Amino acid sequence: MTKMTKRIGAAMLSTALLLGALTGCGGNTSSSTDGDNAASTSTENPHITVVLKTLASEYWAYVAKGCEQAGKDLGAEVDVQGATSETAYDEQQNMIETDLHANKYDAMIIAPLQGDMASTLVSGTDMPIFAIDTDFDAPEKISFIGIGQHDAAASGGEKAVEAAKAAGWDKIEAAYIAGVQGDSTADARRTGFQEGIDGAGGMFLADEVQYADAVADKATVCMEGIMQSHPEGLAIIACHNDDCAIAAARAAANNPAYAKTIFIGFDGNITAAQSILDGGETMTVAQSGYDQGYQAVKTVVAHLNGEQVDSFVDCGTKIIDIDSAEDYMATLKSQMDGKAVAQ
Repeated sequence: MTKMTKRIGAAMLSTALLLGALTGCGGNTSSSTDGDNAASTSTENPHITVVLKTLASEYWAYVAKGCEQAGKDLGAEVDVQGATSETAYDEQQNMIETDLHANKYDAMIIAPLQGDMASTLVSGTDMPIFAIDTDFDAPEKISFIGIGQHDAAASGGEKAVEAAKAAGWDKIEAAYIAGVQGDSTADARRTGFQEGIDGAGGMFLADEVQYADAVADKATVCMEGIMQSHPEGLAIIACHNDDCAIAAARAAANNPAYAKTIFIGFDGNITAAQSILDGGETMTVAQSGYDQGYQAVKTVVAHLNGEQVDSFVDCGTKIIDIDSAEDYMATLKSQMDGKAVAQ
């Protein structure tokens, strides 16, 4: 079984850091309406396993980096791993099963490829479980750390329509290049983009959605098909993530009918910010993978030390375009270089 694993050593946990560890991405994780969200005993130097969807993409590298940095700052030993792709379901299942029964971890953070699978695997475990990026239902789950995918995509759809109008499009139709079919995050983004685009006066071509499994190569093929079906050009190409949006923009670069097309992605990667500055991707719905990773570990540490934590830690999103891409890219680089200020 192929498995990419990162492991970081523990640093000593200070009282000051523990007190500062309770602030969430956009709020305070120390308060909760659910009294069961507090652990009964304190765990010094906790050992946490993090099972991500994959490590084979830029976005998930940000999440992993955030987890690692939080471990260093908060005195936790954090093992980060992910499947080789977002369709390698069996790999992730094996990772979760193995670590649940390893008898060495105090808590587990999961970004599930399949929510139902994760729910089944953690059923009955005494280990505290936390979801990141993609939520799933399970009574064993303490918190979800992430964003509202649907609402974030809807806001992106609205901004894309505004940009298309400003670019001079009269007929605002939008094609969509989706992620993995059946994945809850992919579904939420697709329906969110549709709601935002239709609500702002555009037309989301729901019958023409194409699935690219969240990878650039397949997105290129999807874009080539879109151009064949719409040689006249389309106002908006919305995409599941930045990798797909960059690939779609590149595929259409020499097609004059798509010269004014708005290419919008999701995630907010460094390569997306650079593509925006270079005139490729037009805008992105940016979520901070680094912050999600950092706050996930911070939330786990708070819980293990007897603090109450929120059932949903909302890390928020923002739209990045040509006006904000340069500053945003500088922030991302500082995070990956380990120079970011702890959240």
